[in-house]
Amino acid sequence: MNKLVYSTDPGWRADDGQATGTDSPFPADGLVRLRRETKGRKGAGVICIYGVPMEQLKEQAKRLKSQLGTGGAIKDGVIEIQGDRLEQVAAQLTKAGFQVKKVGG
Repeated sequence: MNKLVYSTDPGWRADDGQATGTDSPFPADGLVRLRRETKGRKGAGVICIYGVPMEQLKEQAKRLKSQLGTGGAIKDGVIEIQGDRLEQVAAQLTKAGFQVKKVGG
């Protein structure tokens, strides 16, 4: 499938059949998924947290960053925590009442 670069159609809209940046690679089934990622970060690892409800994103990100003493961000509905702290993040989210699943290699 080719990505549309230019259109002369006056009725064309970007959201017709186009994927948005908020699409998650995981289903919205109530699980919080943790994945360690390094791609595009010059080898530095981050823990990406998928599946946290949108109304709790900021609260959970702030709580995790303060409890772990590390940096992080929220990008496209995904919480990113700096460093290789998969076990610690999983423990904190389980303590907060989430059902956690580790994905990836």
